[in-house]
Amino acid sequence: MVLDLSMLVDPVHTVVVTQECQKGVIGAEAALPQLADAARNSTIPNGATLLAAARRADVPVVHCVAQRRSDGLGSNHNARLFMGMLKTGVPLTPGTSAVDVIDEFGPDPSDVVLSRLHGVGPMGGTDLDAVLRNLGARTIVGIGVSLNVGMIDFAMDAVNAGYQMVMPRDAVAGVPAAYGEAVLNNTLALLCTLPSTDEVVAAWPADGP
Repeated sequence: MVLDLSMLVDPVHTVVVTQECQKGVIGAEAALPQLADAARNSTIPNGATLLAAARRADVPVVHCVAQRRSDGLGSNHNARLFMGMLKTGVPLTPGTSAVDVIDEFGPDPSDVVLSRLHGVGPMGGTDLDAVLRNLGARTIVGIGVSLNVGMIDFAMDAVNAGYQMVMPRDAVAGVPAAYGEAVLNNTLALLCTLPSTDEVVAAWPADGP
């Protein structure tokens, strides 16, 4: 069944969620410079365009950021990813600029910002599902990083929770770029609708619903 994009992302039941679009991940102080470079080319400019259009159309925006206490309490230690992040020299410490949303994305005063201490994605065991339901969401437009891990986890959790998942393919990033494309084409295409940013923006009213 082919879904009509304008119905799928109707502002009445859609929320945009950004995943780890924070200064310590893809911003100037990035812990993972290769990922930040990949995001700089398309994810950030296209994401900024998408968020501006969402706000004009009264589509709520939720930013999900990752953080880790300096003593590590409450955070994972059970995968190479977590241990590798400890060696980057950019601790995602609560209260520091590393956990702030990148300037290009705001946050706008109307946006919601959620943080987590654990996990590889924004939904499992966090407030995100409850917040989305309180906002009336049936469709999530998810952008951010990374296609290696976080966005896959996000998509699977969203689908398992009953949401329609829309992932603008030019507003996400992974490394290397060819691997990111392979994930989109061979895994996420089975779970999500993968339009361009321009296609989503065109589906929203320019001056509010």
